[in-house]
Amino acid sequence: MLQIRDIIWGWLLIGCAAAIQVQITPSQGEISIGDSKFFLCEVVGDAKEIDWYAPSGEKILSTSTSDNLFVSRNDETTATLTIYHASGDSAGIYKCVAKNGDKEAQATVQVKIFQKITFQNAPSPQEFNEGEDADIVCDVFSSPPPNIIWKHKGSKIQPAKDVRYRIMSNGHLQIRGIKKIDEGNYDCEARVMARGEIDFRMMKVIVNVLPTIRARQSEVNATADISSTALLACDADGFPEPTVTWAHNNVVLETGDKYSLNEDGSELVIKDVKKVDEGDYTCIAKNKAGEKTEEVSLNVFVQPKITYFNNQTASEFDEQVTLTCEALGDPTPTISWSFGNRVFTEGEQASWTRPDKYESLDRNVVVRSHARVSSLTLKNIQFTYAGQYLCTASNSIGHDSQHMYLEVRYAPKILGAVTVYTWEGNPANISCEVDAHPGASVVWFRDGFQLPSPNTTNIKIYNTPTISYLEISPDSQNDFGSYNCTATNTMGTESKEFLLIQAEVPSSPEIQQVEPFSSTAVVEFDEPDSMGGVPIIKYRVQWRLPGKGWTGKEYDAEDDMMRITIVGLKPETTYEVKMSAINGKGEGESSLASTFKTEPVQYFTKGEPIAPKLEIMAQNGGKSLRINWIKQDDGGSPIKHYLVKYKAKHVSAWKPELRLPHGSEYILLSGLDWNTEYEVHVVAENQQGKSEPGIISFRTAMEPTTIPDAVDGGSGLGTGAIVGILIVVFFLLLVGVDVTCYFLNNCGLLMCIAVNFCGKAGPGAKSKDMEEGKAAFTKDESKEPIVEVRTEEEHTPNQEGRGPTEPNETTPLTEPEPAAADTTPMVVNLLPSTAANSVTESLSTAQSSPASESTTLTISTSSPTKAAPTKSSPKNSSHSNSLKADPQPNVGPLVDLSDTPKVAPSSIQTPLVLDAVSPPSANVDGPQSRCDSEKAPDSTQSKDLQVASQTKDAPSALCTDSTTPAQNDGKTVKEDNSTSETEVKNATGEVKTVPNEAPQANGNESKA
Repeated sequence: MLQIRDIIWGWLLIGCAAAIQVQITPSQGEISIGDSKFFLCEVVGDAKEIDWYAPSGEKILSTSTSDNLFVSRNDETTATLTIYHASGDSAGIYKCVAKNGDKEAQATVQVKIFQKITFQNAPSPQEFNEGEDADIVCDVFSSPPPNIIWKHKGSKIQPAKDVRYRIMSNGHLQIRGIKKIDEGNYDCEARVMARGEIDFRMMKVIVNVLPTIRARQSEVNATADISSTALLACDADGFPEPTVTWAHNNVVLETGDKYSLNEDGSELVIKDVKKVDEGDYTCIAKNKAGEKTEEVSLNVFVQPKITYFNNQTASEFDEQVTLTCEALGDPTPTISWSFGNRVFTEGEQASWTRPDKYESLDRNVVVRSHARVSSLTLKNIQFTYAGQYLCTASNSIGHDSQHMYLEVRYAPKILGAVTVYTWEGNPANISCEVDAHPGASVVWFRDGFQLPSPNTTNIKIYNTPTISYLEISPDSQNDFGSYNCTATNTMGTESKEFLLIQAEVPSSPEIQQVEPFSSTAVVEFDEPDSMGGVPIIKYRVQWRLPGKGWTGKEYDAEDDMMRITIVGLKPETTYEVKMSAINGKGEGESSLASTFKTEPVQYFTKGEPIAPKLEIMAQNGGKSLRINWIKQDDGGSPIKHYLVKYKAKHVSAWKPELRLPHGSEYILLSGLDWNTEYEVHVVAENQQGKSEPGIISFRTAMEPTTIPDAVDGGSGLGTGAIVGILIVVFFLLLVGVDVTCYFLNNCGLLMCIAVNFCGKAGPGAKSKDMEEGKAAFTKDESKEPIVEVRTEEEHTPNQEGRGPTEPNETTPLTEPEPAAADTTPMVVNLLPSTAANSVTESLSTAQSSPASESTTLTISTSSPTKAAPTKSSPKNSSHSNSLKADPQPNVGPLVDLSDTPKVAPSSIQTPLVLDAVSPPSANVDGPQSRCDSEKAPDSTQSKDLQVASQTKDAPSALCTDSTTPAQNDGKTVKEDNSTSETEVKNATGEVKTVPNEAPQANGNESKA
């Protein structure tokens, strides 16, 4: 192989020596515009020169770089042609020539220049407004020119099928009336078939939508000068999202002290609206597609405001006076005038004599208005014109009012009743009420002489700013007659005569009808024709058996009193009844006697009483009501008590039943609900059973919703102020109670503070010994008190032989000792403070016990006593009275028991039954005290019920038997085969309680 190659090269060298050969590599070339390329010219043979020639025939020099051509000699056999950044002018046939003397050889190469696919202008994104013809730009260059294809969403656009599309000659895509749905990505694809070249560009097409705008309210109303705000709002849509701005009077508004815009600018808030803010506001919505505007009108109204008014002064009988009132406002306000309940408006005339008719003949009041000014003219001035006039300016937004005062100076006017009734010895006041301006001085005269005169001592004068009172105490007939009151001021003088007339007793009332029952009767009557000049105070009703003595009773007179019920009658008995009226002067004549006969006892199955008749009496406050009842036939057996129950009709449960004593005539129901219908049942009960219920229904008043304004426009206390005052008062009350407990009973918050923080006992604390004794006494309840007595001799005679009286500072401690063999039971006076505490303790204990039917006060005392037999007598029984606490607890009667006879110690327990409703009275059935215990109302009853009763023939509060001593008014009485030798000294002593061995009866027992 090596030999063959060497042979070939040898032949070539031989040939070259004979000729020069040129070869260009590559033999042909295609260059894209802008690209660069080189060509290598190789010479075979010995060549001294190797040159390149341009297509124009010009030699390309190695030092020249024009036309982007560059030639370089690599070695003795090669030369390189480089074409940089080829252009269209670079195309042609390039020639390489090699020379060696006269020998020359050449070779050529054809260079072709072409344009590859180039996207010169294909922007993305491209934006268009909805509805316009869109020209989507895609500028592509190549040689030869490329073929353009458009695609949307992966599909080729075919203009032949959709006339909205068109491919322009320049390769652009046109969309007629582009829509929002045409938005998206479009592909512009270029192809050169000759070279199989392809390229594309993706462009995003955006369709902008012109804003749409609408105002929420085309007109907005606002009120000026009340620190209010106005909201103007518009809503805008479009793509891209439009920006919203506001303009007023061609000035763009921005957020600040006056205006406030929300985040997207759609809401404009105008602060502290004034009248100058009124006008049109423009809402502007703008985006790339354009802008739209909308007008919103702001109407600013102004509340009426009275800017001028005047007060006036006139004299009575002046010709006229004018009050003026001026007001501002938008809309223009209308102005009206009023005086009290009279209202005057423009163009109307009003008469003081006919205030309800504005058209009158006298035309004393005229109202005239012009624009914003109104005047009220009063003619023929009267003193009644004086006072406060109200000017009111009103429009659709509101109103304003101002008071003006008309001062009228006038001579005195004397008012008041001219006749006054009284009687000798009864003082009477004659009132001279003077109406005058300026104020008048008042002088009294009689028979031309000014009062009071030096000779009169029964006349006094009292003056107030408007009334003068003449007080007369008639001594004789001469003091009755005429009295003159004279009032004087700068405008004139006025006099008036007053008559003081002798009052008379009233005439007799006229009995119209008597409605009898078995034990009661209702007398219906007419008031007396003559009252005698003074009001009736009472009525006296008298009744009797024919030919017997009269029995009477007085009844307090009430308004519209037309009937009176008399009780205590016997069945099937004929009575006569008459009436008389009583006033301050005295009792008048009695009416003619009327005869009636009571009904027989209507015995039913068991002799029950008849249901009482009920009446309603309203009480002040609206939530309280008094139910009265009239006793009917008792069925032949005395009424024991009344049972009362009530409930609201809309509920099924009754309030707890109340038991009232037999003498009760009414019950007061309080704490009721507002505007609620109630039903009340009252049942009478005797030994035989219960009556049918007396039934009555009523509805309470509506709850007040407003508090009346104070006089002269002043404002009353609000609810908050009242609640605050009550809280303060309650707090002060608690402090007062705590301080009282601290000083009196050594307890309370202050006591805790004093003991825990100061280490001191409260004031009035007992000594250590006393407290130890008290503790021992409290701990061992088997001990009873021992009474130690220190005495001082003091004798006070009894008061004129009267019955036993309650001990006080002036009454004797004991009664005088009898001279006969009758021995007076021993009398022991308890300390008033002890008695009071005992009663209080017993009552409070009874109230806390739901099952307690009666309250029993047991006082245990132990003292040396020597018993002596004595005979029970009515006299001893008559000494029974209810135990009462001394109203002066600081003074205690003292008892000396040191010399009393000794007897075997015994525990004396005295039960005391207290009726909380009925006062005690003597038993008319005999000397023996009848014990009829009334059941106390259950302690679970509502505390808002107040029960009052008037009792008659009630049994004594103290109930004793043959073996039980009764203690009354500080006395201890022992009856039936028991005697006592009593040696009692009238003395003042001090009782001190110390523990002693004695059992206590029960928890209600009082400690002496």
